Amino acid sequence: MGALTIVAKYLIIANVEVQGTVEKYDIIGALFSQTEGLLGNELDLRELQMNGRIGRIEVEAEYKGDRTIGKVYIPSNLDRYETALVAAMIETVDKVGPYNAKVQVVEIRDLREEKRKRVFDRARELLKLVEHEALPDTKELITKFMESIRETEVVEYGPEKLPAGPEVDKADTIIIVEGRADVLNLVKHGFKNVIGLGGSSGGVPKTVIELSRKKTTVAFVDGDRGGEMLLKELLKYADIDYIARAPPGKEVEQLTAKEITKALRNKIPTEEYLASLEKRERKLIEEARQSQQEVPQPQAIEVSIQEQTQPQPAEKVQVIQQPVQQPQQPQIVATSQPPNPQPSQSPQVSLELPQLPQNVVDEMKKLSGTLEAIIYDDHWTEIKRIPVRDLVDTLQQLTNAYAVVFDGVCTQRLVDVASSKGVKLLLMSRVGNITKVPTDMLILTIDEYLSKAGSK
Repeated sequence: MGALTIVAKYLIIANVEVQGTVEKYDIIGALFSQTEGLLGNELDLRELQMNGRIGRIEVEAEYKGDRTIGKVYIPSNLDRYETALVAAMIETVDKVGPYNAKVQVVEIRDLREEKRKRVFDRARELLKLVEHEALPDTKELITKFMESIRETEVVEYGPEKLPAGPEVDKADTIIIVEGRADVLNLVKHGFKNVIGLGGSSGGVPKTVIELSRKKTTVAFVDGDRGGEMLLKELLKYADIDYIARAPPGKEVEQLTAKEITKALRNKIPTEEYLASLEKRERKLIEEARQSQQEVPQPQAIEVSIQEQTQPQPAEKVQVIQQPVQQPQQPQIVATSQPPNPQPSQSPQVSLELPQLPQNVVDEMKKLSGTLEAIIYDDHWTEIKRIPVRDLVDTLQQLTNAYAVVFDGVCTQRLVDVASSKGVKLLLMSRVGNITKVPTDMLILTIDEYLSKAGSK
């Protein structure tokens, strides 16, 4: 076989048999002509060769009676999927000149694997020159080498030089863990959008707080008392969207790839976690979170305000307006009951409820306990039915969502994402800690809607 003209990653080897006597260049010409345009320009042999992604095609041939048999060698610098497509494509060649022919791929050789084997074999020999102890096996060498590579992938992020994976900046979602060992373990298993707090003793770093306000965040903590304490401290200062826990008694740095994937897949919304806490602990966290947020200025809309003299729990934020499909201007009156109410934050509501189609009302009544969400367009056609935990991510991918009905807690992040996607109506089981309500969105619990619609 002749020398290759490119530094190839793979080598396609095929048997060829022609029912007549032909030359090598006849076989090569048939490969080019009979595959031209078969898989489009991007996988055209001639184009690939001109771009250096396919090397020089070599043919070994000999004559047996009135037949020509031989082998075809095609070096490829494509990835393995594209290489497999090219290999399958050349098997469609069934003529060489006027003669019937058959091409069958017998091997796709990974040339890099051969080079790696030569490197390791030579490394074994070289080790004998510098040490006389028993040589570690190849698997141990590879493991140590890969660990050293992953160690270099952990970067120092922000002015606090926090341990982090290399994709924290460009990822839309980040995973927040406790320390460097946790970061190393996640990076080792392919999770590169992770950042550590640098240890829990120093509090929550400002860098993490700022990142949490811009990105979707998952707090991933140990499955012990220490992880619980760290999580509660983190929730006081950072805007956490989801919570994941290691299995009971295990630390994040000890988890296998399967355990990490399972824990992250089973993450729960923060509001669901807060709802599970005792009232005293929940109040401490919510007061700390409230103190981190700026109080929004009142919207320039017509409202009727009544001062409240007694503080009320921060459980509900309601905005009710006329249904969007009605052309007249909506009249909006908001109700907000924060822990320490201010006169400018306690508007009252009185508005006519929207009339929902009966099929939507029926589905709404069935949602309790399902932890599901139903997304409708503006004609009340169901677009998607999904688990509540996937609601934010799904809404970000849609362009025609109009209303969402779900069995879960309405959070500020959900409101922000829904508003950015043009959603006008949110109906849910419970309303969480919401401080900013769009003026063109109706937010109401399912029970409130059914109660008020039934009394009309």
